[in-house]
Amino acid sequence: MDDFLTTEVVRWQAHFGRNDLPWQNTRDPYRVWLSEIMLQQTQVVTVQAYFALFLARFADVRTLAQAPLDDVLHLWAGLGYYSRARNLHRCAQDVVRVYGGEFPQSAQQLQTLPGIGRSTAAAIAALCFGERVAILDGNVKRVLTRYLGFADDLALATHERRLWDQATALLPQGNLLYNMARYTQGMMDLGATLCTSKKPACSACPLSERCVAYAMDAVEKFPLKTRKLKRSAESIWLLWLVSSDGAVWLSQRPTPGVWAGLYCLPLFEARQVLLAAVEQQGADGLQDLPSFKHVLTHKDLYLHPVLLKLHGRPALALDGQWFGAAQIAKIGLPAPIKKLLQRTQPIPGAV
Repeated sequence: MDDFLTTEVVRWQAHFGRNDLPWQNTRDPYRVWLSEIMLQQTQVVTVQAYFALFLARFADVRTLAQAPLDDVLHLWAGLGYYSRARNLHRCAQDVVRVYGGEFPQSAQQLQTLPGIGRSTAAAIAALCFGERVAILDGNVKRVLTRYLGFADDLALATHERRLWDQATALLPQGNLLYNMARYTQGMMDLGATLCTSKKPACSACPLSERCVAYAMDAVEKFPLKTRKLKRSAESIWLLWLVSSDGAVWLSQRPTPGVWAGLYCLPLFEARQVLLAAVEQQGADGLQDLPSFKHVLTHKDLYLHPVLLKLHGRPALALDGQWFGAAQIAKIGLPAPIKKLLQRTQPIPGAV
C-alpha cells in the first residue's frame, strides 16, 4: 500500500473535493448507481438536471422497475447512449426480482446485473458498502498512470489488467467504510478537476511531490493508448408526415441500432427510397427542409428532413402510428428529432 497516496487523497477529498453533488454524501446504492450510469460519457452539469428528473419520477428501484420502458426512455431523451437507459430499466427489474429490491453489496455480484461493468460495480461497492475494490474509469486511469509513471499502452488488455492490479494494491487498508468512500471519490475528483487531460493544475495537486509524470515534466503523455476510434459519416433521410390535425407519424426504432427503442420519424438511406415509400400518398407535396448534422460518439449523422402534409390521418404502409402532441410528450424521442418537431409545434412538457 502507498500510505502517501491514500492519506493525501482521503484528506484532499474531505477538504477540497466535490462534496455538493446531489448523489454524494449518501450510501444509498440506488442514487449512486443511477449517477454512475448517467455519468458514463456525460458531463456532470448535464447529469445533474436529468438526475433530479429521474428521482422525481422514479424515487426508488422498485418504482423504476415497475415503470414502462417508454417512460424511462422519455426522461432519458437527450442524454444519448440509449442502451444505458434500457439496461438501467432491466437492472432495476433484476434487483427487484433476484435481490428483493436490495442492491447486492459486493462488486462481484453487482457485475452480474445488466449495464454494470467492473468499474461501476466497484464504485457502488466502495462508496456505499466500503468494499476494498478499485475503480478504473477514465479520470482514475489518468491520475494513476501519471502518479506511477505507468507508460505501457492501455490499448493492450494485458497492460490494462496490470494497471487494475496496481490500482487494487494501492487501496486503503483500514477504516474501509470511511476511507474507501473518500479515496474512491477523491480519485475521481482529482481526475475531473485537477489532473485533467489538458493543462492539468499540477501545482494544486496533493500528489505532485511524488508524481512520476510531473517529475519527468511529461504529464500530458499519460495515459498512453494508441488505438484511436475511427469516425464515420452517414446520410439519413427523415420522412416527416403531418396530418391535417397536427399529428405526426412515428415508429419505434429496432434494437440494436441507432436510437434503439426510441420513437422516430421513419428513416431512409436515400431520398429515392423515401419517395418510393410515399408514392401512394403523392409526392408532389414533398418539401425538402434544411439538412443538419448530428454528432454521435463514433459517427456524424447528416439528417435530411422531408415534410409531407396529409389530409386526415390515413392508414400508411409504414411501420408506426399517428401521435398527437400530447402523446409525443410522453414518449422517448432522439434529441435531434425532438428539436426538429419543436421548430413548428412545441411539445407540451418536453424537456
